[in-house]
Amino acid sequence: MDELKVFSGNANPALAQSITDYLEIPLGKLEVFQFSNENTFVRILENVRERDVFVVQPICSPVNNNLVEMLIMLDAFKRASAGRITAVIPYYGYGRTDKKDQPRVPITARLVADLLEVAGADRLLTVDLHAPQIQGFFNIPVDELTAEYLLANYFSEKKLGSDLVVVATDIGISKKARDLAEKLCAPLAIMEKRRVGNADRTETLNVIGEVEGKVALTVDDEIDTGGSLVNVVNTLRERGVKDIYACCTHAILSGPAIQRISSCPLKELVVTDTIPLGPNKRSDKIKVLSLAPLLGEAIHRIHTGMSIGAMFA
Repeated sequence: MDELKVFSGNANPALAQSITDYLEIPLGKLEVFQFSNENTFVRILENVRERDVFVVQPICSPVNNNLVEMLIMLDAFKRASAGRITAVIPYYGYGRTDKKDQPRVPITARLVADLLEVAGADRLLTVDLHAPQIQGFFNIPVDELTAEYLLANYFSEKKLGSDLVVVATDIGISKKARDLAEKLCAPLAIMEKRRVGNADRTETLNVIGEVEGKVALTVDDEIDTGGSLVNVVNTLRERGVKDIYACCTHAILSGPAIQRISSCPLKELVVTDTIPLGPNKRSDKIKVLSLAPLLGEAIHRIHTGMSIGAMFA
């Protein structure tokens, strides 16, 4: 493993390029495309024998195509005798399906972990998993980074004032929201909500904490259709909140998300680039922060045997 190599699939090549720019190395040469019969083909265009290989590929839309592409890339590097293969998955798709919460349903997050290992991954590097227990689905080392510090620094520089309150969008994200609140020296409030069936629809029930007359910053790990966010924003407005900001790590923003965000009384939504935002997913209200330096530093530390935890000490 005397040489570091970073490669990218088609899911987020811009992020991979930014990572290699941080590391001051060229992006690895790789050919990845689909034949007319929709079969994915991968060919590595340089020697990787005994190299330390990092493959960057979020499992984002089109989710199944990008997942299969990642698996085939891992298999290609394994068969090319790479010294160590690290799957760099900034967004871990299927992370919501992390338990059996209904009869006769799969635990797809565990299935994806098994697939990655069988395909050839020796290590996983990811960012803000939907559920921390997903780390335990793997039998290989898992390094989970967090965008929390990047988001905290951004909002610290905005100086939102002493009446800021951090709002967890549900009880499940309350720990991460509490950590962000501590960094911003702000109190914490929690939205109580429930998901309605298997449809991407939630119902906000209550606000736990004092929010009237304050500036609210909502926290979530991902935003999909924006329905939950709009419900939270409207509920906070009803409770007398002055201004509302929102942040999340993974901006999926599918379906009517952009329209909903643009039309709701939200001042700003701050996200990261774990998932690429195309022209149809842009809005004046959306600010994108790059995780390339964070991922690049983590890759450097993994390659040289340094501590990942020290990055957040």
